[in-house]
Amino acid sequence: MWAEGWAPYRRAMPKTVSSARLALAAAGVTVVLWASAFVSIRSAGAAYSPGALALGRLLAGALVLVAVLLVRREGLPPRAAWPGILVSGLLWFGVYMVVLNWGEQEVDAGTAAMLVNIGPILIALLGARFLGEKLPPRLLAGMAVSFAGAVAVGLSMSGEDGHASVLGVALCLLAAVAYAGGVVAQKPALAHASALQVTTFGCSIGAVACLPFAGQLVPEAARAPLSATANMVYLGVFPTALAFTTWAYALARTTAGRMGATTYAVPALVVLMAWALLGELPGALTLVGGALCLAGVAVSRSRPRTAVRPVSGADTGLEEAAGERRQ
Repeated sequence: MWAEGWAPYRRAMPKTVSSARLALAAAGVTVVLWASAFVSIRSAGAAYSPGALALGRLLAGALVLVAVLLVRREGLPPRAAWPGILVSGLLWFGVYMVVLNWGEQEVDAGTAAMLVNIGPILIALLGARFLGEKLPPRLLAGMAVSFAGAVAVGLSMSGEDGHASVLGVALCLLAAVAYAGGVVAQKPALAHASALQVTTFGCSIGAVACLPFAGQLVPEAARAPLSATANMVYLGVFPTALAFTTWAYALARTTAGRMGATTYAVPALVVLMAWALLGELPGALTLVGGALCLAGVAVSRSRPRTAVRPVSGADTGLEEAAGERRQ
């Protein structure tokens, strides 16, 4: 009898553990590629204006995503997913990318990093308000630690040459709001459509919204150096097409607040990549800030240990039903 009571738990555990590991791996891919985007944006942004860079990036990403969607024959998302796809496409793929590119031309990188990193906090608050997600103490504590690290990294990056305009600050704050709104809108859509469908059509909607910048993209592409255009294409294929798909895959399997907190690892990785690829030696404050970012992510994603108890067949059915409702 005792062995039979544990049997459902043993059968369910491998699948749960495997799904959690895949989601964590997907989130890791997203964070690494988004961190690399900052290095590429620095190069491409010297030759392309904010709107043109956003449009070129989104067009490259949409082409790749549509091709993969056709190969996989996933088709159109269900009708119930379209409101979330439309809102996330306009806010996250459209508004966010344009205003962030523009904002980084008006403020120094450190100030931009600090302002945009308000986004995960907004995601947690909006997720609690509109998605009914909980705000566990570990998530709040981890986000506080990571935000302190992001501020430290931002201050170290600003240095004596830091500058900020009112317009630039407003744009970076708008980028944070658009990012948070896009994530919270995307979460319900993932209950009805696959990560690939949500990402493909969200990216395509963002590209359509940015079409007014086509008049800037064409002449700028004609005179831009090959390296800048290559970086723009890289931004579309990897940090957009691939990273946003792995993000959606992971988001479908956890809360919006927890996923938002994961992105606090980006500043730490940017520091390491700038060190390795650009030869920018980080200072002590930068290293401390990066360590705090990573520590905060670890805290926010940790779960309190609970005592394991035998699960009866009835309990298993109830837990599975509850799990389906949470998804």
